[in-house]
Amino acid sequence: MTTPKIIKDDPWLQPYQTVFEQWELQTREKEKNLCAGKALSDFATGHLYFGLHKYDGNWHLREWAPNATAIYLIGPFNNWHDEEEYRLQTTGNGNWELILHEDKLKHLDLYALSVHWHGGNGKRIPAWAQRVVQDNKTNIFNAQVWNPPKPYKWKNPKESPLNEPPLIYEAHIGMAGENERVHTFEEFRLNVLPRVKEAGYNVIQLMAIPEHPYYGSFGYHVSSFFAASSRFGTPFELKKLVDEAHGMGIAVIMDLIHSHAVKNEIEGLGKYDGTRYQFFHDGPKGEHPAWDSYCFNYGKNEVLHFLLSNIKYWLEEYNFDGFRFDGVTSMLYFDHGLGKAFASYNDYFTPNLDNEAVVYFKLTNKLIHQIKPNALSIAEDVSGLPGLAAPLENGGLGFDYRMSMGIPDYWIKVIKEKKDEEWEPGDIFYQLTAHRMDEKVVSYAESHDQALVGDKTIIFRLIDKEMYFSMRKDQPNLTVERGLALHKMIRLVTASCAGGAYLNFMGNEFGHPEWIDFPREGNGWSYKHARRLWDIADDPELRFHWLKDFDRDMIKLIRENNLLAIPEIWKWWENKADQVLIYNRGDLVFVFNFSPHTSYTDYGIPCQPAKFKILLNTDSGLYGGQDLVDDRITYYTIPTAGIESQHYLRLYIPARTAYVLKSESYKRIK
Repeated sequence: MTTPKIIKDDPWLQPYQTVFEQWELQTREKEKNLCAGKALSDFATGHLYFGLHKYDGNWHLREWAPNATAIYLIGPFNNWHDEEEYRLQTTGNGNWELILHEDKLKHLDLYALSVHWHGGNGKRIPAWAQRVVQDNKTNIFNAQVWNPPKPYKWKNPKESPLNEPPLIYEAHIGMAGENERVHTFEEFRLNVLPRVKEAGYNVIQLMAIPEHPYYGSFGYHVSSFFAASSRFGTPFELKKLVDEAHGMGIAVIMDLIHSHAVKNEIEGLGKYDGTRYQFFHDGPKGEHPAWDSYCFNYGKNEVLHFLLSNIKYWLEEYNFDGFRFDGVTSMLYFDHGLGKAFASYNDYFTPNLDNEAVVYFKLTNKLIHQIKPNALSIAEDVSGLPGLAAPLENGGLGFDYRMSMGIPDYWIKVIKEKKDEEWEPGDIFYQLTAHRMDEKVVSYAESHDQALVGDKTIIFRLIDKEMYFSMRKDQPNLTVERGLALHKMIRLVTASCAGGAYLNFMGNEFGHPEWIDFPREGNGWSYKHARRLWDIADDPELRFHWLKDFDRDMIKLIRENNLLAIPEIWKWWENKADQVLIYNRGDLVFVFNFSPHTSYTDYGIPCQPAKFKILLNTDSGLYGGQDLVDDRITYYTIPTAGIESQHYLRLYIPARTAYVLKSESYKRIK
């Protein structure tokens, strides 16, 4: 076997070459074993066979439950009792099947399974059910027949419209409206999609799409992996949302939770056939100690069939454009990476690494791009495993991007632990640009994690209680003015240094003032903090409006200059004492003065002869600034002596200000 490119590019990985080679061999062997000469995409079609389907004048119900001794279809049609007419028959290999005449079931009928095993029995929602609903009065979940007279007719191309680096708008359907309740796919399509379009983001990342029993889990405790959560609406309404987003040129990806599953037994996969080990590892290995959930067994062919089919289902049935894989670190390591520092390569390549999970990821990413070549595959990973976001052909695991999870942690640390005078521009630049050269990352200042109750958003850390009393534009307040200035600077430096993609959680772009707290016993089951107050961003009398406008223009600047497609970011100037940072990406030059009190006149930066125009300025009055910088003039470099001597770009840089310059004749510092 030839040396993988990832090893050639990183000599420090040489001692672990056999690990990468073994991963490749194991992946090939597993694919051969699963597919028997067919394409991986042809193997991942379990959703077309298992579950409930209507064809040839009959209903066909199939399930996999190897430990079951008997299975019955139950529902209102037989008073939810076992009847021989509705008994499934074994077909071998743990599979069960029932064939019913088409008159026996109709669209929107409720149903479930009565599964029997040695020593017990229980009601179960079919594992492959594609529609699951919850009774509003009893809170009981049941599967529902979804067989409308006419299928959904797509209006826009099914291919992903994304043809540029991702600018991701992370969103949750249920809390995307202003009312104190669960909001819907239709409301998101009508009210939020236009906002995302206006804001300039080209990807929407939807959370909590697969069905989950507990709303407050944020969708991370999945029960039915093939059913879009009915609390948000119907399958048609979700398809219409995705379709309309495509028509706006916006790709739609979803949070995919294959790292674990809820323990619920009736409406989940817990002890589905009476055993713990059908889908999951048995014993402690199969339980996540921090999440109180079950962990999948990625070495089991039937489990791989279930999970890989799940991926193809969402890509083809709903035309999603990719996934953000949750809990990747937890999947990669038997100890789930809990309390692990990952300080050296030796911390990655240990017996603690689950090679079966690695094989799963390599197969998954091959499948995704086999189905949709330009789909997005993003790993939510805190470990930084080398090769995670490297191409499969280079020896990597094949993710397109890795979430740069250390960046929001870094900003929290800076804001909490350092005085404004102690912010170090060189350290900021290093932290925002430090990632492996063979991978791309999604950079972000904050996501939903930082908005949850118990944590704080950046704007809340900066302004705190003043958010509630001093956000009118006509109310001078030094705390608020500091917060707004730093909020803009933090987002600009993070986005402009992004390692290939940028993410924002809905509402954070305008400094949403409230945390996220889903209804629970501890808050009296209130929806007060499980919503978004869009009206404050639209109100021209409030400062939130300034932040919204700044974010829109920042995203527009990034897209118009195709900034994130340029991998190189060159640091021009860094002065710790002055707290000044200057760097360029392509022909854009970014100037930051983090000093809280010192403005600089004629600040000289050595560069080649050029002229510059300001494209974006955090201090502009349009965004609530002081308008101390003249955006209208052209800035020329000035020689120290003759025309051939060293030129300097001399700038006025107010305190707590950043701006972006562009030059057609730019040359980097000597």
